[in-house]
Amino acid sequence: MLVRSSIRTVDPATGAPLASYDEHGAEEREHLLAAADRAQRAWRETDFDERRAALHALAELLDARAEEYAELITREMGKPVAEARAEVAKCARTCRFYADEGERLLADEAVTTEALTSVIRYEALGVVLAVMPWNYPFWQVVRFAAPALLAGNGAILKHAPNVSGSALALEQLFADAGFPSGLFGTVLAGEAATPAVVGELIADPRISAITLTGSERAGAAVAAAAGRVLKKCVLELGGSDPFVVLDDADIPSTVAAAVRSRYGNGGQSCIAAKRFIVSGPVFDAFVERFGEAVVKLKVGDPFDVDTDVGPMARADLREGLRQQVAELIVAGARAVVGGDISDMPGYFYAPTVLLAPDDGILPDLETFGPVAVVYRAEDDDDAVAIANRTGFGLGAGVWTGDVARGVAVGSRIESGALFVNGVVASDPRIPFGGIKRSGYGRELGILGIREFTNPRTVWVNPAT
Repeated sequence: MLVRSSIRTVDPATGAPLASYDEHGAEEREHLLAAADRAQRAWRETDFDERRAALHALAELLDARAEEYAELITREMGKPVAEARAEVAKCARTCRFYADEGERLLADEAVTTEALTSVIRYEALGVVLAVMPWNYPFWQVVRFAAPALLAGNGAILKHAPNVSGSALALEQLFADAGFPSGLFGTVLAGEAATPAVVGELIADPRISAITLTGSERAGAAVAAAAGRVLKKCVLELGGSDPFVVLDDADIPSTVAAAVRSRYGNGGQSCIAAKRFIVSGPVFDAFVERFGEAVVKLKVGDPFDVDTDVGPMARADLREGLRQQVAELIVAGARAVVGGDISDMPGYFYAPTVLLAPDDGILPDLETFGPVAVVYRAEDDDDAVAIANRTGFGLGAGVWTGDVARGVAVGSRIESGALFVNGVVASDPRIPFGGIKRSGYGRELGILGIREFTNPRTVWVNPAT
């Protein structure tokens, strides 16, 4: 039997308490599941005009409440408020994209056979359980929910406990936008209760599929639980993305992009560049400029418009990063900027640049915070070898003055996404996801909206 307790959220910029929420007990979880199941069975019978209208209404509310939601995001997980505003705006854009394009992306596909007609239809699966992280508390949820609901599914959200306020705000947002009562529900569970609650939800026959964004450990646990009951799951896990700088890259613009990619969201992003692999001829120039730029980053109050890097989201996450940096240094890395926690109140970690040892061999870690590791590459082949020296495979970036060369080099790097002369990012128009230890399945784009559908074959012969 699960012990019910309270969830307490904390302001990571100060360490001060924010709010307290009661965990949902078995009775409340049953109510949410029953409501979602009932609502989804009716929702799947609606036409696209009704679903489209609800998504457009959701986008309008996101715009109207942008300041309210941005403040909530910043209070709960610490990102600079300008970045929180951008997160909310991206959610609104994604809702509009699927409202406008979803029917086309899910249209029946005719197949030429000897039948009178043969088509592939994309039909809703049912209620999808979404286990979501704290680093983009609105975006991670909306990028799943907008296509899933447009396709006719329902959703149960199990959010990270430290963003419980955002979780409840999202539940209210979907209700206010006119989605049927219960179609989108939020289950509250603290860290200790989460494994059992998630396992219980996965096993429930009213849950048809699962999506998780989180750690390898969490992904493996969810995949195992889903496998036991033969349910589909999509896993978006960690990353150790390479940022490859070839010898013909423009160093000033490349450094500016490197800083944005590594230190945005406090470095707490699965698709942030984490390993900077720089060709020998431009290595010294890159390191010098990169270090100078990182030193200039302003760390502090995330509500100050001049702040570049806010606090890390939780004390335990900062301590984990501190231990990772210590491990990397023991393995031969050298800190040229930063390298330790900040002495400011709250959960701040100084933006850090580490240089890999000459042999380039370091532990295969996902440094989930404001820490960059720079490697020297002898040539293009060596850069590819270093980039692939990881079990992760989410994104990869290549920077060069020769686009064809960049594509050729990047195509040899193992990843779910390749960006040449661009910072790796998610976009509602294109699929997003990884390979290897970064997970499987896709979100966004045409593949994302089809993930939680039944691609049903319909074969019709003439009447006899």
